[in-house]
Amino acid sequence: MKKLTDDGFTLVEIMIVIAIIATLAAIAIPSYLASRINANEASAIVSCRTIASACQAYYVNTIPHAYPNSLGDLVAPTSDPPYIDSVLAVRQQKSGYGFIYELTGPETFNVYGEPTSPSLTGRRYFYINETGVISAKAGARAGSSDPAIE
Repeated sequence: MKKLTDDGFTLVEIMIVIAIIATLAAIAIPSYLASRINANEASAIVSCRTIASACQAYYVNTIPHAYPNSLGDLVAPTSDPPYIDSVLAVRQQKSGYGFIYELTGPETFNVYGEPTSPSLTGRRYFYINETGVISAKAGARAGSSDPAIE
């Protein structure tokens, strides 16, 4: 005859472990998501600055002076040397943000950085133009009249 022993876990013990894991997850996951959004926004700011700096370099190096017609003008083979990474120029997306470049005149351009999935990849929208000042706005497309960030 087989003897009953205490070789396994009881249902109560398993439920307690599951409750502890669920509590830890409830605390950790929102912090992780907030950190990820902050990192995406920081990356978007850097990407906006990179695009604006590349446009300025392109302007200085072209004769007659002109800003690029599109981000594609800033990478090889159109541009030698390339001014920006092909990820920004071709996909126009990086770290949960999409980037829109507009040539608005011979001496002006706009760059918009927008979250690809608002509230999931980022909360703020970014804007930069030939002045090099980055503006931000929560929840909608940013423009030159929005507050500048540092």
